[in-house]
Amino acid sequence: MVKSAQYIISNPDVSSCPQSNLPEYAFIGRSNVGKSSLINMLCHNPKLAKTSQKPGKTLLINHFLINEAWHLVDLPGYGYAQAGQKQREALKKMIERYCLLREQLVCLFVLIDCRHEPQKIDLEFIRWLGENGVPFALVFTKADKLGRVRLKENVEAYKARLLEEWEELPPVFVTSSETGLGGEELTAYIERLNEEVKG
Repeated sequence: MVKSAQYIISNPDVSSCPQSNLPEYAFIGRSNVGKSSLINMLCHNPKLAKTSQKPGKTLLINHFLINEAWHLVDLPGYGYAQAGQKQREALKKMIERYCLLREQLVCLFVLIDCRHEPQKIDLEFIRWLGENGVPFALVFTKADKLGRVRLKENVEAYKARLLEEWEELPPVFVTSSETGLGGEELTAYIERLNEEVKG
């Protein structure tokens, strides 16, 4: 469980990220997928990551220290349509540099809004992660917005779509920032990875 969480620093590039040996777990997703709300739910602090009704709020690499033992990293969302081409390219480069160059990164959590069918931009990003050997897990958000049957159908359909290209699926989590669903499973998974890293 998350007992303590504190904001450390925000940076525009991986080269300025904290020089620490602590394991890192980064969260990313399309704009407005509910990333900040999920981070706040996991850390039991509604004000930790800045939430906004307006997408594209996170424009930097944000580090938080959790339990004095690992870093949670809030990455900018990708595919924010109203950002100019130049800003979109800069954010894409920032994200790719972080994913490829940050040696402390143990797992990247890719957030997917469970209400939508697989989006091209998400599938392309997931494919890019696979091609570059970046370890990741999928986190479906906003589960409270769907009934149980529809939720299960959507998640299964997404997995089936991925299996058209992938031999095996990454870990999958279903969450809701409103109800706390999936929070314990996610933090337990991070703790398990922490033990493996130490081991």
